[in-house]
Amino acid sequence: MEYVEPIKDIDTINTIKTILKKQSQRDLLLFVLGINTGVRVHDLLSLKVSDIWDGTDMKEFLLLDDALTGKAKPFYLNSSVYMELKTFMSLSNFSSEDYLFKSKKNAQPITRQQAYRIINQAAKEAGITGKIGTHTLRKTFGYHAYRKGIAISILMDIYHHHSPAETLRYIGIDKNEHQLIRVDVNL
Repeated sequence: MEYVEPIKDIDTINTIKTILKKQSQRDLLLFVLGINTGVRVHDLLSLKVSDIWDGTDMKEFLLLDDALTGKAKPFYLNSSVYMELKTFMSLSNFSSEDYLFKSKKNAQPITRQQAYRIINQAAKEAGITGKIGTHTLRKTFGYHAYRKGIAISILMDIYHHHSPAETLRYIGIDKNEHQLIRVDVNL
């Protein structure tokens, strides 16, 4: 597997969202869900509507079985995901057993290769020249979570990494890069 990069620039992320929105709400939802949760693309593609929609509204957490621990692992579904999911669900009548990222050809989910093509093509249209793949979504999540102050120990747990250095390398943080941290309690 080739090394892929996170998308570090917020403007580029927004450009990709615009490109995907013109293309397909499903594709936009795939991107937004991936960069906001850090869920592996394999797990995203196997999601059914009932995993994130209770029939009238979005669930607050997506619960996925963790292959290493055998326990359900929660992934918070934020307002960005909520907005795109709400729009997506309004476009058609979905059954709770439908795959969330259903193929346009049949009732099965899109393939990992199709997800790669969707993400890669949108990234190229947005002007990204580096290596982009489905893992880019997961890395983008980690990069921005870390930049917003999420503890490296939490990201290590999400990624099942054994050291902070491994996680920092994975999410594309240069250890020599220094960023000012805003500790704003604001009581």
